[in-house]
Amino acid sequence: MNNPKAQKLIKKILDDLDHAGIITNTLVSDLKELRPYAVEEERPVIAKAIRLTYEHIEENFTFDIPIPEDEPIEDDEEIEKEEVKPEESLIYLMSLIKDSDNKRNIEEIREYNKALQNYEY
Repeated sequence: MNNPKAQKLIKKILDDLDHAGIITNTLVSDLKELRPYAVEEERPVIAKAIRLTYEHIEENFTFDIPIPEDEPIEDDEEIEKEEVKPEESLIYLMSLIKDSDNKRNIEEIREYNKALQNYEY
């Protein structure tokens, strides 16, 4: 996202997550404030990710979506997946959004969108 106000808001969200974790009301409010910038820049994947994220947080009071894996782990390998904290995954998503001009970041944001749409308790 290129708008300086959007970048400032993303920085605030990242700082809040880093220092206080997920504070539902503040985070949802900030994300709702951020979404129009994505719409204005005609970035539908970003706008959708932001909307799905705040809807998920409103419903679940956390961000229960793991960081997308780079490469799938083969089933026969006995590797335990490291537990990722909700804040870490959300910080990662917000970092992708912050630098959404990177083509790989857009692909990962799409993966988050799929995971958010397919989320079941």
